[in-house]
Amino acid sequence: MPSSVAVVTGAAGDIGKAIAARLGDSHDHVVLIDLDLPAAEKAAASLGGTATFQALRCDVTNADDLAAAATSVADFGLVRTLVNNAGAARATSLHETTPAIWRQDSSLNLEAPFLCFRAFEDALKETRGSVVNIASVNGLAVFGHPAYSAAKAGLIHLTRLIAVEYGKYGIRANAVAPGTVRTQAWEARAAANPQVFEEAKRWYALRRIATAEDVANAVFFLSGAEASAITGVCLPVDCGLTAGQAELAHTFSQSDDY
Repeated sequence: MPSSVAVVTGAAGDIGKAIAARLGDSHDHVVLIDLDLPAAEKAAASLGGTATFQALRCDVTNADDLAAAATSVADFGLVRTLVNNAGAARATSLHETTPAIWRQDSSLNLEAPFLCFRAFEDALKETRGSVVNIASVNGLAVFGHPAYSAAKAGLIHLTRLIAVEYGKYGIRANAVAPGTVRTQAWEARAAANPQVFEEAKRWYALRRIATAEDVANAVFFLSGAEASAITGVCLPVDCGLTAGQAELAHTFSQSDDY
């Protein structure tokens, strides 16, 4: 039987690395794809367990790069899980968003997952595999970063498109929508406002923000046999942010129970 392979894009970052580590519990090989090869190699070298972890440089916005990556990954076995995690947010408001930024965010956060799926489509058909797209609560409501947010909303719909069209091949597609997660991408904001995470917690029902490991656990579940009847869904991993805000409920109800 061919070895089972998980592919994680944007895997040099905190969330990508946590996902790769978790999927090592259920796959023979985990391939960490990133544009920054030294960072991906460092991440891969730091992971251990029964799986082998390999770093691979790839520009996920480039179809030719992805075709070459798919050929390299095939040397390890058949892809059973594809996690489209690579992403970035640029301008914080619509007023600040230039046409170039809109195109860049759409390319990385929406077009790239489509290209990645097509690159590994044949292997996923053979393994009746799973696609997990890392979306964001920004794709569900307005929290700033409009170009990124619009692309993530599109990614959630792309997830449904894959689920419906490719379900006949046994392929499942689901999305995970993290809320605030303290990662390297947040460090500049934390430097400008050291209290940013404490201030954010008041908006979350659990009064905490999610961790990279929380996101990785959701990916592990959705990619595994326990979720074999689940496809086409978007699972918020947001400590209750999108469920509602207690402070607003208090204002509306004037009840101290909130």
